[in-house]
Amino acid sequence: MIALFLGTSEGKNIVSALNEYTDNLLISTATEYGGELLKGFKYKYLNTSPLMKEEIKNMLLQKGVTLVVDASHPYAKEVTKNLREICSELSLQFLRYERPAVTSKYKDEDKVIFVDNYETLFEKIKSIKTLKNGVILNTTGSNNLKKFVEANIPARFVHRVLPSLKVMENCLKLNINIEDIVAIKGPISLQLNKGFIKHYDAKAIILKDSGAEGGAEEKLIAAIEEDIYAFIIDREKENCGKVYNSEKEIVDKIREIKNYG
Repeated sequence: MIALFLGTSEGKNIVSALNEYTDNLLISTATEYGGELLKGFKYKYLNTSPLMKEEIKNMLLQKGVTLVVDASHPYAKEVTKNLREICSELSLQFLRYERPAVTSKYKDEDKVIFVDNYETLFEKIKSIKTLKNGVILNTTGSNNLKKFVEANIPARFVHRVLPSLKVMENCLKLNINIEDIVAIKGPISLQLNKGFIKHYDAKAIILKDSGAEGGAEEKLIAAIEEDIYAFIIDREKENCGKVYNSEKEIVDKIREIKNYG
């Protein structure tokens, strides 16, 4: 059995391509929404909730998995780390798919700033006087909202997050003001990104390089064209050996391993 750990929209394309050859698939997503995207596809088993390392290990053993395909989000490094370690422990084959990065070509723009983590991000923001008491758009998702709440920065953060009940509950639990929440599903067009910047009179935008499919380039171009700062939280480099950036390449490799026609 093949185990697919999916965290991006390309996951359904990979499953669709594999369904031409097999339905002997175990699919794991971190959310119920991720599972909803796979309706109509063929598989033997579907998990739609986050799993701890031991839970993943037990699941792979119980289902008789021989090949693990990690197509989790580029920033879900803990997932990738756990899967690599489990595959090593269980002597399973491991393949990594990661959507290509798109922001590096803008690194020479004056107001484009790359940072390695949130701590460095907050230090950079504090060092720029024009951002003091200004509006900063945060588009890095809801998992790190607590860091912004505790950052003690004299600026107004407006957070763009997924419109799910769980995310809204988390925002309210952190006492984030309703007027500082934009609940919308991405990716967002260039014009709408520029619209948000103008509406809030934002002085900066914070993003991750989530690839073309994640709308990273539209956010970045909007910032450049509106002449505001763009802070990019860079991808953490993980030694995964060969990393596949093409859906076709990863499917072809799986076919080769499994001797599909």
